[in-house]
Amino acid sequence: FIVCSYICFCSCVYKCVCQQHSEQMYSDLIKKITNHLERVSKELQASPPDLYIERFNVALGQYMGALQSIVPLFIYMNKFYIETKLNRDLKDDLIKLFTEHVAEKHIYNLMPLLLEAQSTPFQITPSTMANIVKGLYTLRPEWVQMAPALFSKFIPNILPPAVESELQEYAAQDQKLQRELMQNGFTR
Repeated sequence: FIVCSYICFCSCVYKCVCQQHSEQMYSDLIKKITNHLERVSKELQASPPDLYIERFNVALGQYMGALQSIVPLFIYMNKFYIETKLNRDLKDDLIKLFTEHVAEKHIYNLMPLLLEAQSTPFQITPSTMANIVKGLYTLRPEWVQMAPALFSKFIPNILPPAVESELQEYAAQDQKLQRELMQNGFTR
């Protein structure tokens, strides 16, 4: 294990790109991250239902956070190999990896748990729910179709605009929510 500073690492990437090793470096990076994501997916699969949502949130958050460091480190490879020769972007490729190796494998287990948690106020923290829903939308916007009402609580303009003829129905939904909150100990 060799300690290398940010500057040192960027310099190494730059030298590899200049010496025409971009293809191998890109391939190695994708393999390394794919192996990591397969381990993450297996760990999630082994999670009990009561911890599943929180663990998915941690995995998603850690990965998206890591991208904020990984992508700048490989900026030269991205600019002179991925963008020019592959006509793609490193960040998009890495997001696609998470989507394929983690999210797609868990979406059908995760979504029912999210819907159940949504129906029980504060079963999970609102920030956790927001992070996951926004993250899923970032990964694959068409997943909105699985639970449009859930996504619409965290992402604007998911549902069609309100219609005046349905105002009574909206008011009834709000009153129902207020009653449920009061039954669970929340007061006005």
